[in-house]
Amino acid sequence: MRTGLFCVLLCWIAPALAANSSPSLVDLAASSRWQALMHVNPGATLRDRGRSYIDDDNYFLADNGKDDVLAELRATAAALEPAEAPERCRFPARYRFLAGHFNWQDDAPFAHCEDYSEWRAAVQASRAVLVFPAAYLNSPSSMFGHTLLRLDQGEGSAVWLSWAVNFGAVSSEADNSLFYIYRGLAGGYPGRFALVPYVQKIQEYSHMENRDMWEYTLDLDQQEIDWLIEHLWELKDINFDYYFFDENCSFRLLELVEVARPGSQLLTELRFAEVPVNTVRALDDRDLISERHYRPSKAVELDNLRRQMTPRQQKLARRLADDPGLMESEEFQQAGAEQQAQMVTTAYRYLRLVNRKGARDPEVARDSFVLLTKMNQLPRVDVPETQDPEPPEAGHGTQMLALAGGQREGNQDFGELSYRLTYHDLLDNNYGFLRGAQIQGLGLTLRSTESGDPRLEELDVVSIRSLAPRNRFSKPLSWYVEGGLERAWAGRRRLVRYVQGGAGGSWAMGNWQPYLLTSLRMENNSDFDTFLTPGAGLDAGLLYQRGRWQWQVGSVGHYFNNDTYRHTSELAVHWAFARQHGLRASLSREGWRGDGDNEFKLQWRWYFD
Repeated sequence: MRTGLFCVLLCWIAPALAANSSPSLVDLAASSRWQALMHVNPGATLRDRGRSYIDDDNYFLADNGKDDVLAELRATAAALEPAEAPERCRFPARYRFLAGHFNWQDDAPFAHCEDYSEWRAAVQASRAVLVFPAAYLNSPSSMFGHTLLRLDQGEGSAVWLSWAVNFGAVSSEADNSLFYIYRGLAGGYPGRFALVPYVQKIQEYSHMENRDMWEYTLDLDQQEIDWLIEHLWELKDINFDYYFFDENCSFRLLELVEVARPGSQLLTELRFAEVPVNTVRALDDRDLISERHYRPSKAVELDNLRRQMTPRQQKLARRLADDPGLMESEEFQQAGAEQQAQMVTTAYRYLRLVNRKGARDPEVARDSFVLLTKMNQLPRVDVPETQDPEPPEAGHGTQMLALAGGQREGNQDFGELSYRLTYHDLLDNNYGFLRGAQIQGLGLTLRSTESGDPRLEELDVVSIRSLAPRNRFSKPLSWYVEGGLERAWAGRRRLVRYVQGGAGGSWAMGNWQPYLLTSLRMENNSDFDTFLTPGAGLDAGLLYQRGRWQWQVGSVGHYFNNDTYRHTSELAVHWAFARQHGLRASLSREGWRGDGDNEFKLQWRWYFD
């Protein structure tokens, strides 16, 4: 009797105890894993706060799933619980999440999912690596660098067999650079994740664009990597909004890592701009990086070979690339076997590098074969090991705040407050940054004098400058473009609107780097008769960089079509006395026809992320 009563009570109490031990749907909806799977914005960007970043109805099972994660959880639980539910084939990570919490028992939950099972069998990985191709100024989408994720099959497996996870804007090849930038800033492109063989990215970034690559092994275990892979299937062909400054490739990869390890707090800080290097720093600050590796581009390897030869040998090697028949010349034959091998190897690598794009050229193929045949007859030449440059994450912060004081025309004292959203100029500490590259966006300067209230001195919307040195084997075009508001002389110093740019050449001479560029300017000036007044001139200067010191002397002048002439010359020196702090002094002269003003300024600059 007692035994029977006990069994009845147990049968009545057990379900209640089981229900109480299971988490409520409200608690699960608020959990960090579900929030990550839904890509909910915790406040990292001003858009879509508290809502999902995903801008695609196909991702949600509830009508209001984008705005209500609890409603989406209820709809998901109802759809995934039945055996062989078709929605399981779409959302394997969601099923894994719910099955673990509700103890759903199903030994083969995806047996009916042929496409997913085939894909999952092909996409195996035991290691995740964040790959950071360095900045490439000649591509608007890659000015700040790029980030993607590499999934390796094992510790000793070749990277050529790995998968690459990439997020990018779905743009048209017909879009020109300016249109791409405009739509990218305005969120005019959808963004999607793509999973492709990693060898394609090696060819694209290292070979095709001559970009160095940094590889950061993430400290994720197998279970965390499995979460990431399963969620990638859920994101297949799913659209996000793509914004060039914040919701970009780097930001989305942080969301993926949050799915793998929820609660990492990678997206809790407000971001006005998500620069790829800040993604690396965010992962490093949270101890998610276990190893770092540098992979030089083919252009860097060629330059290392070039540096092993004398200028005369470099000249002959360059001629060999155009005419392998010069190997029969007296000059070549008089060189020793090792010197011949260096010249032939350099010529062969140069020929392959400059002809890496486009259709196969029979003449180039013939010359390559002749050089390769000669290489096999000479002593082997190993490419000199590249000394790892400074890691990009070790550089200064991407935002800048500055205080300055100075004097104009010997009797007008002034103070200045400046802020720059991003990123780096030619005189900033170059540690961890690309030499000769400047990318500035949204810079603001306010100036106050003894005789007046603070006023806008300068507003830089964008300022990009690429001073890539030329040599016998590489002849890149140096160029710059900038635009915004600035004070300029036209009867008096007034605020003008302008766009300015030009192109030319730059050369490296040890620590010195001279440059000479043409310069065109379009100016909207209330003192001029026309709405837009064009001007043309030259921009020339000299950079000196050594350790923590950066020097620059330069001058730019324009002759406008209304017979106005104006030029600005400046000598500036920057001392980076700490990673995030610098002092800069400048002496400049703004001149115009028959007159001009001199100015001295001393500025303290603080960099932060």
